[in-house]
Amino acid sequence: MNVVSPLSNVRVVLVETSHPGNLGAVARAMKVMGLSDLALVKPRCEIDDEARARASGAVDVLEASRRFDSLDEALADTVLAAACTSRRRDLPHPAYTPRQAAPEMLALAHNGSVAVVFGSETFGLSNEQLMKCRWLINIPSNPDYASLNLGAAAQVLAYELRCTAEDAVLPLPEFEPAAHAARESLLAEMEKALTEIGFHDPANPKRLMPRLRRFFAKAGLEKEEVAIWRGIVEAMKTTGPSRKN
Repeated sequence: MNVVSPLSNVRVVLVETSHPGNLGAVARAMKVMGLSDLALVKPRCEIDDEARARASGAVDVLEASRRFDSLDEALADTVLAAACTSRRRDLPHPAYTPRQAAPEMLALAHNGSVAVVFGSETFGLSNEQLMKCRWLINIPSNPDYASLNLGAAAQVLAYELRCTAEDAVLPLPEFEPAAHAARESLLAEMEKALTEIGFHDPANPKRLMPRLRRFFAKAGLEKEEVAIWRGIVEAMKTTGPSRKN
């Protein structure tokens, strides 16, 4: 049975966007992170060639976007709306960074739509619009220059949501670790070979072998790597020192 990702229930709401390039940039930011629900509230521009060019391979997200006459309509079926803003910290709303907000947003998205709301490029969101959202999301930025492009802000939010989603965990490569006995045997053979070629002096060993042991411990030898090192050891014994002292 296919499990639907909660990312499919994340809605990006753009309010009164004025630049078509930003429509495309947001669509691209969404698709690359697995989001597809784009809502446009009273856009001040059209989906034109510039918007499609900026969307690149995400034109399908752009073309599937829905238009609404009010923010209330865009949020009507959502269980949570979070407004992305770099100001209005004096409001009573809970305020979070994208990383703090992402886990709870995705948890709620298992049972209903959640929305991230972005205001216009020039004026952001009005007080009235902010009050319609339960949360505020503030992207940490340089206090001396906190201006973030709409497409970039959407990418930050989409990225944090993607990183939090269960299917975003990258599978670890499947390698067979070397057994303890194989590692110990390799170290014994290496010590013998290094002694034979004159690199290791058992009478004055210093810390050569403990350091080699530490090196391999940090590396975490795999079965195939032990075989490679055995070949290197055999080659050392055959060729001897590469240079004369």
